[in-house]
Amino acid sequence: MPTKNASLTPRALSTGARVLYLIPLAIAVAAALSACGGGTDKPAGGGAPPPPQVGVISAQQQAVALQTELPGRVEALRTAQVRARVNGVVLKRLFTEGEEVKAGQALFQIDPAPYQAALDSAQANLAKAQANLSQAAAQAERNKPLYEGRAISQQEYLISVAAAKAAEADVAAAKAAITGAKLNLDYAHVTAPISGRIGRALVTEGALVSAAEATQLALIQQTSSVFVNFTQSANEVQQMRRALNAGQLRKLGSKTGQPAAEVRIVLDDGSELKQPGRLLFTDLSVDPSSGQVTLRAEVANAEAQLLPGQYVRVRLVQAELPAGILLPQQAVKRGNQGDSVMVIGPDNKPLNRMVKIGQAAGNQWVVLEGLKVGEQVIVDGFQKMFVPGAPVTPVPWAAASDPAASAPASMAAASAASH
Repeated sequence: MPTKNASLTPRALSTGARVLYLIPLAIAVAAALSACGGGTDKPAGGGAPPPPQVGVISAQQQAVALQTELPGRVEALRTAQVRARVNGVVLKRLFTEGEEVKAGQALFQIDPAPYQAALDSAQANLAKAQANLSQAAAQAERNKPLYEGRAISQQEYLISVAAAKAAEADVAAAKAAITGAKLNLDYAHVTAPISGRIGRALVTEGALVSAAEATQLALIQQTSSVFVNFTQSANEVQQMRRALNAGQLRKLGSKTGQPAAEVRIVLDDGSELKQPGRLLFTDLSVDPSSGQVTLRAEVANAEAQLLPGQYVRVRLVQAELPAGILLPQQAVKRGNQGDSVMVIGPDNKPLNRMVKIGQAAGNQWVVLEGLKVGEQVIVDGFQKMFVPGAPVTPVPWAAASDPAASAPASMAAASAASH
């Protein structure tokens, strides 16, 4: 039956029937490709991926200067309050506010007329006293031979001698009055007691000033060098002394007459003065209200970067740790349970290691305990350690030139160490 057989050929099939016919064929082709491995994403050769690289440093002991950062205030090396020493009206201001003045430089002129008149009167009194002295002395001189010749009585002679001596006293008093009048006249011409920078004038022309109230006219501060006063906890001072006595720390060497401690000044913007300061003394008593000990340093201030009353931070190096290990701060995870680092263990597997951290030395931590010399500490590449305990490839670490570049690594270190 030719007609019936022809209806069963593929050409005679409908569109839906042809689709059903091709599905088994596609499934067979996919199975064949899967059996040949054509659908895998493994690396060529069928091996595992290489261990990730991490930056490491080798722990080495070295002498470490222990640095403490303390709050401080700047104080002028010398301060002079210019005050009125006589009564009067200010006639003139003779300086420019804010400029440098020299010792003896004229600053104010107080009305000198009353004091000039007082000086003239004192000089006249001196002339009168000197005239009386001449007369009294001559009379005593004439009476002397008369008394010796019994021409006058002894009492008359003694009266003339006493009158001469009284006249001498009047002359001395008149000279003293002249000296006082000259001083008052000089005080009316106000001068700078020290050299330094003068602030604003506290009185204006026409103001009445008083010697009794010691009216302040201006303030002069010497700031070519300044004092920096700062405080340190008495407990810290005692701990350092005990460590020095026990040999755990050693005192920094110094030349005769020079302090061992080095003082560095840090400004508000974080910059550090190039010129170090000189520690002058440590107070012998403790402030009972705060438990702090006061220290003072002298710092050169030729560029006037420090102003009296300014708040600064003081970096003080008081002692040295003979053998300490320094680690970049990004390599250390700090937490409530303690401080830890990641070290390279056997088979290059990272291990979490608890350590004891001391003070900071710049952007590094001083490790006191927990590490051995020569151990490799992971500093960078924490983000590459996806599988905890998996081997890594240690490579030498170099510090990034941009400090901000270490921030992501530090965050990754904390994340990896917590695992």
